[in-house]
Amino acid sequence: MSLKAVLFDFNGVIIKDEPIHLQLIDEILIQENIQPQRVNERQASLGRSDACGKQSYRDYFQDLLKNRGRVITEEYLSDLLNRKAQAYVLELEKLEKLPLYAGVDDLIFQARSHNIKLGLVSDSLLQEIQLVLERAKLTEYFQIIVTGDDIATSKPQPEGYLLAVEKLNQAYPDLNLQPQECLAIEDTPAGIQAAKRAQMQVVGVANTYPFHMLQRQANWTVDYLTDLELDRVQEVFLQKEVKTTLPEC
Repeated sequence: MSLKAVLFDFNGVIIKDEPIHLQLIDEILIQENIQPQRVNERQASLGRSDACGKQSYRDYFQDLLKNRGRVITEEYLSDLLNRKAQAYVLELEKLEKLPLYAGVDDLIFQARSHNIKLGLVSDSLLQEIQLVLERAKLTEYFQIIVTGDDIATSKPQPEGYLLAVEKLNQAYPDLNLQPQECLAIEDTPAGIQAAKRAQMQVVGVANTYPFHMLQRQANWTVDYLTDLELDRVQEVFLQKEVKTTLPEC
């Protein structure tokens, strides 16, 4: 078995944008005449109190509205999320330099030098992701992108990762990619579990959660993406299958 594809998460792996999202959520709540986030709710958005990891922004928004007694329809929720996505684009356009994590460029170079395909799997909306990739000049490197627009579920469900395998096989018919030949790059327990449920191996990068918390769940754990050496990971893929099962939350 060889490593054929590396699949990146987006928020917390490529860009450090959590404060921007939380600010925009408050702005939209206020526009809707709804009480903004409480401190404990902001903490919950990071998933510190949930062993299964942080919520997607869709789920988080939905919980905020329910807790404030709002009647929620899918149309209303989608409208709020689209407004946040548009505001996110405007907010990033104000920044002279994007808050990107170090090591993304180097990891892309390592993968391309070994002819390993690249993809991105995120619960964020395509509009947000495209802007960052374009600004960072990374668009050309990601052959496929799976976003919250493509799937009805959020991590820790595995649908996003399974769809990424399907899309890569459609784009490269001779690749014959299997989930076990993919490496996911994640920063949260929820993301790790999603990739594990898809039967993938995972690198946990300690950008959002402590190293020791991710180490208990990921196949490999690094403090920074710059610490990740794909050569060493590829050796393990070639030598043996690494156990990919993870207990249910």
